[in-house]
Amino acid sequence: MTTHQRVKKHAERVPKARVDKFSERRAELGEAALTTLAALGYARTSLREIAQNSEFSHGVLHYYFSDKIDLIICSVKQYKARCVKRYDHAVDSATTCDELMEGFLQSLADTLRDEGHVHRLWYDLRSQALFEEAFRSDVVQIDKSLEDMIWRIMSRFTQLSGEEPGMSPAATYALFDGLFQQALLKHLSGDTKAVADMQADVRQAITRLFSLGAKAAPAVRKRRA
Repeated sequence: MTTHQRVKKHAERVPKARVDKFSERRAELGEAALTTLAALGYARTSLREIAQNSEFSHGVLHYYFSDKIDLIICSVKQYKARCVKRYDHAVDSATTCDELMEGFLQSLADTLRDEGHVHRLWYDLRSQALFEEAFRSDVVQIDKSLEDMIWRIMSRFTQLSGEEPGMSPAATYALFDGLFQQALLKHLSGDTKAVADMQADVRQAITRLFSLGAKAAPAVRKRRA
C-alpha cells in the first residue's frame, strides 16, 4: 500500500470537506516527528515511542497514521521531496563546468554534515524495503526521484562540457549514491576526512565521466630515455 493509498484510507474517517485539512495535518506531524525518527531509526521506533519523544500524544499519531511504517514513509517522503531541489540553484546558475562542480560539491558537503542523521533514516528505510513489502512502492518512487535529480545535474554538465557521461541514469545515480552513503557511514563514525574525501572522489568521478581533466590540462608526455 502506497502513502497515497494510506492517506485515502485514513481520510475516509472524516467528511470530504475535511480531507485536505487531514492531509495537511499528516504532513505537519510527519515533519515534526522527523527528528525523533532520525534519532531512533526503524528498529527502535513505534508510534508510542515517537509520542514519548515528541509533543504529540499516541492517540493523535495513531489517528493520522496507521502504524510506524506509515509515519516513517510520510516523513522521509517529505524530506526527500526537498532534497531533490537542493541542487537546483547550482544547476540553474552555473555557466561553466567549474561553477557547477563547485556548487554541487559544496551542497553535497553541507547536506552530509548538517543532515546526516536524516539521510541515515532514508538508508535505513531503503534497506528495510528489502524485507518489508509495505515499504517497497514508496522507496522505489523516492529512489527514482533521486536518480532524476542526479541526472539533471549530469545533463547540465553535458550541456556545459559538450560531452556525454557514457553511463545510464541508473548507473550514474548508483555511482554517486554509493559514494555519498560510504561517506555518511565514515562521517557518523567520526572520520574527520569523510566529507573532503567524498568531495575528492565525486570530483574525480565527474572529471572522468565528462573528460574534463583532459580539456583542463593536456596530458604531459614522458620524455624518452
